[in-house]
Amino acid sequence: MTDGLNTHPYWWEAAAPRDLPETPVAETCDITIVGAGYAGLSAALVLARAGRSVQVFDKQRPGEGASSRNGGLASGNIHIGFGKMIKTMGLETALSVYGEAKTAREGLAAFIAAENIDCDYQPVGRFTGAIRPSHYEAQSREAERLNKHFDIDAEMIPKSEQHREIGSDLYHGGMVRPDLAGLHPAKFHAGLMEAAIKAGVTIHGETAVKCIRRDAGGYETDTARGRVASGQTVVATNGYTDNADRWLRRRLVPVPSRMIATQPLPPETMARLMPKRRMLGETRQLYHYFRPSPDGTRILFGGRERAWGGEKGEFANNLRADLAGIFPELADVSLSHTWFGFVAYNLDYLPRLFERDGVQYATGFCGSGVVWAWWIASKLALKLIGDTKADTAFACAPPSAVPFYTGTPWFLPAALLWYGLQDHFGAMSKK
Repeated sequence: MTDGLNTHPYWWEAAAPRDLPETPVAETCDITIVGAGYAGLSAALVLARAGRSVQVFDKQRPGEGASSRNGGLASGNIHIGFGKMIKTMGLETALSVYGEAKTAREGLAAFIAAENIDCDYQPVGRFTGAIRPSHYEAQSREAERLNKHFDIDAEMIPKSEQHREIGSDLYHGGMVRPDLAGLHPAKFHAGLMEAAIKAGVTIHGETAVKCIRRDAGGYETDTARGRVASGQTVVATNGYTDNADRWLRRRLVPVPSRMIATQPLPPETMARLMPKRRMLGETRQLYHYFRPSPDGTRILFGGRERAWGGEKGEFANNLRADLAGIFPELADVSLSHTWFGFVAYNLDYLPRLFERDGVQYATGFCGSGVVWAWWIASKLALKLIGDTKADTAFACAPPSAVPFYTGTPWFLPAALLWYGLQDHFGAMSKK
C-alpha cells in the first residue's frame, strides 16, 4: 500500500534540512565552496579551523541532496573489486586504494566521536548475499584476498547458516564485512554543518552559483545573491552538478536511486529478518541495499530507478515487490515513505580529487559518499593549506568526459536494461 505515502526522506523525520537565516554575501573571502553537502562542509570545516575565511553556496537547502537521502552505509566502498583492481591496475595501486579505504572508515568513526556528532553511528557490519552459487565462490576468493592484505576478518556464511544473518532463503550464502558501519545520514549532515558554523564558515543556502571565472587575483564566483572574489574555489556538487559547470557535468552521470521505508514492524519480525541489525546488500548488478532503521523498528530498502515517467507510487510498489522477493512475508507490507536522490558515477568508477584551471574538485563518489565525500574533501582542504597529511591515492587526473553526453543521461534506460540482463544470466556486481 502506497496511499498517503510521505515523499520526503524518512531521515527528515529526525533531521530535516534547515532554512538558514539569510546573511549578506561577502564580496571577498579566502575560499569559495560550491555545494553544502558532506564534501563541501568537510572541506570548509578543515579550512576554517586553519584560519581561512570560507563561504559555502548551495542551490538547495544545505544537505537537501544526497547527504540526507542516502542509505546511511558508512562503507568506503570501491566499485571495482579488490581482485579485479589487482588485475587491471596492479597490486601496488590496489593496496594503496583499499588500504586508504580502511583508513578512511576508521577516520570517519574517530571524527564522529571527536566532534560528538549524534548520528546513530552503529559499527554493525554488513552482510552481502550471493544471488548465485558462483557469486558465493567469487566472494570467497575476494574475502581471502582482503583478509590476507588488510586483516579485516571478512567471513563467508554458507547458505545453511545464513539465517543467523538474514531471514531470507533467496541467497546462496554471502560475505560478512564486520569493518563496515551504518549511521543516520541526515543527522550526520546536521552535526557536520553545526561544526562548520561554529568554526566560522558562512553557509548560503538556496543561493545558486551561476558561473566561476578565473582572474589575475584568483576567482570570481557569480551567485544568485551577488559576486564573490576569492583566492581559491572548491566545487563539491557530485550528483547535483548543473550547467553552472558544464565541463564537470559531462564527466559525472547522475543516477537516481530510490528508497522506501516500511511502516513499523513487530519486534519479533525484525529480529527474525535482520537478527544482527546489520547493513545488508547483494551481488546483483542492479543490487539492492537495505537495513533496519536506526531504532530497529522498520526496514529501509533501496535500489536504482528502472523506468522513467511513472508515478512515485508505482516506483515504490516496484521496490516493495523487490523487498518481497527477499522477504516473502512482506508481500503486503505497508509503506510510510518513498524518496529518491542522485548518486554520481564517472567512467572509471573511482572517487577522486583533482584540479582544472586552478579550480579544485572533490566529487564522483560512485554511491559511497558517506565516507568518501568526508574523506576526500578533507584531504583536498589539507592540500590547500599545505598540510603534510594531504597525501591520498585519490588525487589524480580529472575523469574523462562521457562520449555524446552533455548532462542528460539519455543512455541510462538502455544501461539499466543491460544490467538487468546480466542479472538474469548471472553476472556479478563489481561491488
